[in-house]
Amino acid sequence: MKVSVSQQNLAHGLSIVSRAVASRSTLPVLSNVLLATDEGRLRLSATNLEMGITCWIGAKIEEEGSITIPARTLTDLVNTLPNEILWITLNSRTQSIEIKCTTTSSDIKGIDSQEFPPMPVPDPDSGVVLNVADLKEMIQQVVFAASPDEARPVLMGAQLSIVDNEMTMAAADGFRISVKTAALSSPVAAPLSVIIPAKALNELARIAEGSEQSVTMTIPAGRGQVIFTLKDVELASQMIEGKFPDFNQIIPRNFKTRTILSTSSMLKACKQVEVFAREGSNVARVNLKPMGDDQVSIVEMNAANEETGSSDVVLDATIEGIPLLIAFNVRFLREVLEVIKSPNVALETTAANTPGVIHPVGDDSFTHVIMPMHL
Repeated sequence: MKVSVSQQNLAHGLSIVSRAVASRSTLPVLSNVLLATDEGRLRLSATNLEMGITCWIGAKIEEEGSITIPARTLTDLVNTLPNEILWITLNSRTQSIEIKCTTTSSDIKGIDSQEFPPMPVPDPDSGVVLNVADLKEMIQQVVFAASPDEARPVLMGAQLSIVDNEMTMAAADGFRISVKTAALSSPVAAPLSVIIPAKALNELARIAEGSEQSVTMTIPAGRGQVIFTLKDVELASQMIEGKFPDFNQIIPRNFKTRTILSTSSMLKACKQVEVFAREGSNVARVNLKPMGDDQVSIVEMNAANEETGSSDVVLDATIEGIPLLIAFNVRFLREVLEVIKSPNVALETTAANTPGVIHPVGDDSFTHVIMPMHL
């Protein structure tokens, strides 16, 4: 292998694929990045066997070839080099590469590419085309609610379902549920439902940042994998096996109090009381006080800690229904408010011991359910 590539292109490609490099593995090759010539371009691949990322970058190919190189060593070296053309030459006898740039020459020992796990190849004709903007917004508004608890692996991902031309993504951790829907440009031939690890979806959103291209999702038959294909990048992930909770049965359909608040004001209040709530169990008391016609309804939020003190915030609101004192995990409240883009948000409640439902005002595509805490 003998190729020339710009330092900027190589550094960008490594930044994309290196997130899939195994941090701890008994297989040394999983700590490496595969470099391979591929139809006039340089292909970079990394995998931890649960998730794999492949990126193609422009390069001038003089001799074909492939090798795997320690990801950290290669990335750190390339990031120190000037934005010039790099000449990469493979010594197949020693399984090492030489990287030359202006007056710099470096040799890095690698591992034969034959030891690198094969990356899945999608069938482009069987894929579902998704809108990148819709998918990124779904991931942002849903995946934060997935559970980090390895004891419940089915909750460590988000369920992605498509029926006809409607796509739904949902995540839950036992204390909250986030659900987002979006329309596809064309209906699918058959309904599908998969559970995708939260880490893979977050990486997909990172890769797609700034992209206006569509993304194609492919599910190869019988392999338990899902592949997302963007321009010059592919991300493959193992799917999570199991039955996702029927969140439609959990979302309350009725309420006794509906409170509309400014999203930014509510978020600011949550951040303020969280300073005191986080030292304890993150409990924030939310007192909904509807007033008469000639008075503005208010929401009182407060949190207290015996060691650090307390904080009280009063917010103007529009409240329809009965007064209610309810408690929530304030971190959960803050996290959902951070992903809502509408100016106003609606909080629907029934009792102190039943879940609250949060909607962006004017947007029916997003629903967030949050369980109350004991007062």
